[in-house]
Amino acid sequence: MYTNLSFLLIISFAAFLSTLLGGLFALRLKDKLHLILGFSAGAVIGVAFFDLMPEALELAGETYSPLATTSIIALGFAFYLVLDRVVLSHTHTDETEKDEAGAHLRLGDVGAGTLSLHSLLDGIGIGLAFHVSPTMGSVVAVAVLAHDFSDGINTVNFVIKNKGDAKRAFKWLWVDALAPVLGIASTSFFSIPDQALGLLLALFAGFFLYIGASDLVPESHHTHPARWTTVATLLGMATLFLIIKLAS
Repeated sequence: MYTNLSFLLIISFAAFLSTLLGGLFALRLKDKLHLILGFSAGAVIGVAFFDLMPEALELAGETYSPLATTSIIALGFAFYLVLDRVVLSHTHTDETEKDEAGAHLRLGDVGAGTLSLHSLLDGIGIGLAFHVSPTMGSVVAVAVLAHDFSDGINTVNFVIKNKGDAKRAFKWLWVDALAPVLGIASTSFFSIPDQALGLLLALFAGFFLYIGASDLVPESHHTHPARWTTVATLLGMATLFLIIKLAS
């Protein structure tokens, strides 16, 4: 138990530091935001396809059919679509400039919050895996740490892309960096059935697919040549695939 606690403390700090460094990297290179947005889009889509979906299907598979699990993914996509286009819509022609800016900021907060909730679930996944065995916990931790850096980049980019300033982005970066730490710590007090965790991951896969494909990809080449932003997006997807493949 003492050994597990020591590992968890080290992993918690590593997750916090990796996320924070990724966000600081994005803040430092704001002048290359279109390329970073392109990479972030690929990374977010890569997390959905290569990490969240396989995990969701595996964890929920003993209780729910693949169709049921993929339906939850579609539900997550549809929910975020409605949230973006109806609740947080910023495309109405009768909005004042101030109202439009506020809508952008709200959308940025929702996106950053979604990414932070994903980081919280990552931490919960690490903690629950250590309940099973140190070996399983270590494997899950490596997979999570591998994409924490890109999580920090994605969180900062989503806030800045939606008219947020560096101060607002930095606040959300701290939330995202602390989220896996809180997730790991929380597993000392509860446990989640694999099937329920699988459905949660499926829901977040739908969220991430919408954020990446419908928001970050179009925004990354909105006012810039599509060639290099497309390369950056493909590089983001390939990077997450390799990271997750090596970690597994």
